[in-house]
Amino acid sequence: MILPSLRARLRWLIVLVLAAVLLPLGLLSFRRTLAEVDELSDGRLAQSARTLDVLIEHAGIDSLRGGNAQGMLVPVEPGRTQVLPRHSHTYESEVGFQVFRHDGRVVLATVNLASLPSPLPGDANFRDVQQNGYTWRIFTLADPVAGVVIRTGERYDSRHDIARALWFDHGLPLLIGLPLLALLVGWAVKRGLRPLESLASALASRELGSRMPIVLAQAPVELQPVLGALNDQLERLADALERERRFSADVAHELRTPLASTMINLESAMATTDPAEATASMVSAQHVVAGLARRVEQLLALARLESGVASGQHAAVDLAVIAAEVIEELAPVIAESGVELAYVPCGEPVVVDGYEAALTALLRNLIENAMRHVPAGGQVQLSIGKDAQDAVLEVIDDGPGIPAERRAQVFARFHREASSRGEGYGLGLSIVQRAAQLHGATIQLLDSPFGTGLRVRVAIPLPKA
Repeated sequence: MILPSLRARLRWLIVLVLAAVLLPLGLLSFRRTLAEVDELSDGRLAQSARTLDVLIEHAGIDSLRGGNAQGMLVPVEPGRTQVLPRHSHTYESEVGFQVFRHDGRVVLATVNLASLPSPLPGDANFRDVQQNGYTWRIFTLADPVAGVVIRTGERYDSRHDIARALWFDHGLPLLIGLPLLALLVGWAVKRGLRPLESLASALASRELGSRMPIVLAQAPVELQPVLGALNDQLERLADALERERRFSADVAHELRTPLASTMINLESAMATTDPAEATASMVSAQHVVAGLARRVEQLLALARLESGVASGQHAAVDLAVIAAEVIEELAPVIAESGVELAYVPCGEPVVVDGYEAALTALLRNLIENAMRHVPAGGQVQLSIGKDAQDAVLEVIDDGPGIPAERRAQVFARFHREASSRGEGYGLGLSIVQRAAQLHGATIQLLDSPFGTGLRVRVAIPLPKA
C-alpha cells in the first residue's frame, strides 16, 4: 500500500478546499446574475409596453400605422419578415408586441406575434405562453383611458443565450482554473516544504554520535521549535550513549577483579580436602561477593542519577525528614563501626524543590564517606540549616582529612584516598556531585572545626517565593 506523501495531501486538501468554496460561490453568483437578467428583461418588457401606450395615447393608432412610424411599428401584414424553421437561428426579432381594441380585435402587431391569441379577461402583468414552438415571456398592460390592451413579448431564446454565456463565463474559469490551480498549488507546496527536505538531508549527512546542533539557514518560524526539540533530543541521545559507554566501561573495570577473585576462592574450596581451608576460601569468596554487591549497588545508583531517572520524582522535599530516614537506615552500620554520629537539626522544616531519591543518595554517601575515613571512636556530625538563599547540609568528621591540593580530585570516579577504610570504591563523592548538579547545588570541601578531618558543605538553592 502506497501512502500519500505530505506534499500530495496538502495539494489535494488545498484544491478541495478551494473547490468547496469557489464552486458554491460560482453557482450562487450565476443564479443571482440570472435572476438579475430575468428581472432586467421583465423590466424592459414592461417599459416597452408603457412607452408604446404613451405613443398611442398621444399620436393615435392610425398615425402610428403610417408615416414616420412605419419603420418602428409593424402592422399585421403576414410575410413581411422571413421566418426560418423552428429551433434554428432566425432573423426575425426575438421581441414583439400586440395592440388590441377593447373588443379584443388586434389593430397593431409585429409579425412574430401576429398569430398570438387575444388576451383573456384578467390577463395582466407577466406570464409565459407557447407560440410557434417557442416559449414567450409576455407582459400585458390594459389602458382603459385609451381603450387599448398592449402586450409585449420576448422569446426565451435570448435569455437562454445569456444563461449559456453566463455558464461559459462562470464555468470556464473554474474548469480551466482548478487544474491550473492544482499545478500551482503543487509547486507552491513543494517549495514551501523545501525546508523539510533540507532537514532530512542534514539528518542523513549527520555523523553518528555528533553533538553539533542541526542548523538550517533561514528556517521558517514553524520549523524552529521542531529544530529546537530535535537538537535537544539528539543531545539527550548523545548523553545517553555516553552514559551507556561510561557505565559499560565502569562495570568492566570494576567487576573484573572481584569476579576473578571469587572464582579463585571457589576453585580453591573445591580443590582442597581440608575442611578448614575450604571454609576459609568460602568465607573469602563470600566477602568478595558482598563487596561486589556493594559495588554494583553504587554503580547502579550513579547510573540512575546520571540518566536523570530521579527527575521523574520532582517535588518539594524536606531535608530534615530525609536526614532522619538515612540515619535510621544506617543505624546498624553506625553501631558496628564504633563511630559516633551527632545530628544537629535546624528546628524547622528545610524544604527544597528537588528529587527525593537523589537527595537521599547525596546524604547517605556523605555520611558513609565520612565514616570510612574516621577510625573507631571518632565522630561525625551532620547539621541541616538554611540561610537567606540556600538550604545548607554539612557533614563534619575528625578523621585524617584531605590535603587542600587533593580535594578537587576526590570527585573523580573510582578515586579513593589511602586513609579510607571499609568497602568503598571511590564512587561515593561522584554520586554526591551528580546529585548536587541535578539541584544546582554547590559543594565545598573545607577544614574541619575539630582540628583534623574534613567539613563538606552542600548549599542547595531554596524555592523562590
